Amino acid sequence: MTALTINSAQRRDLRAQAHHLAPVVMIGGDGLTPAVSKETDAALNAHGLIKVRAAIDDRADREAAYVQLCAELGAAPVQHIGKLFIIWRPMPEKKVERADDAKPGPRMVTLVKASKNKNNRPKVSKIKLLGNQRITAGGIVKRAKPKQKSSKPS
Repeated sequence: MTALTINSAQRRDLRAQAHHLAPVVMIGGDGLTPAVSKETDAALNAHGLIKVRAAIDDRADREAAYVQLCAELGAAPVQHIGKLFIIWRPMPEKKVERADDAKPGPRMVTLVKASKNKNNRPKVSKIKLLGNQRITAGGIVKRAKPKQKSSKPS
C-alpha cells in the first residue's frame, strides 16, 4: 500500500487531536518487525489516530521506519518529533447487523418544560426512553399499554 496524503489543515487538526494521546505502540531496539506492524495495524483499526514511540537511536533509521510503517499500513504520516511518530488512518466502517424482528432500543429524548414563572427559562432535560415508553404533552413518561386480547372465541 502507499501512504495517504493529507493537506496542511488536516495535519494541523490531527496534531491538535493527538496532543493529549499517549504512545500506544513501542518500537524496540530490533526496529520495525512484523509484530510491530501487526500491533500498529490493530491500533489504527481501533483508534484511527495513534502515537508510536521508537527506541531507535539513529535519526535516519527512525525516519526510515516511520516512512516504511506508513507505507505498509496505508496510513498518513502526521508528525515526527524526536522518537515520537503520529500516524493517522481513517477508521473502517463498523457493520451493524440487526435482525428483521428486532425491537427498537432505548433512545435519548430532549424534554423542554415551560417554567411556572413566565420570566424564567424553560427547563431542558434529556431522558432515556425505552422501546415501550412515550412522552405525553405534559412531559410525563408513560408506558404503552399492552394490546387487549379479545376473550371471545374466534
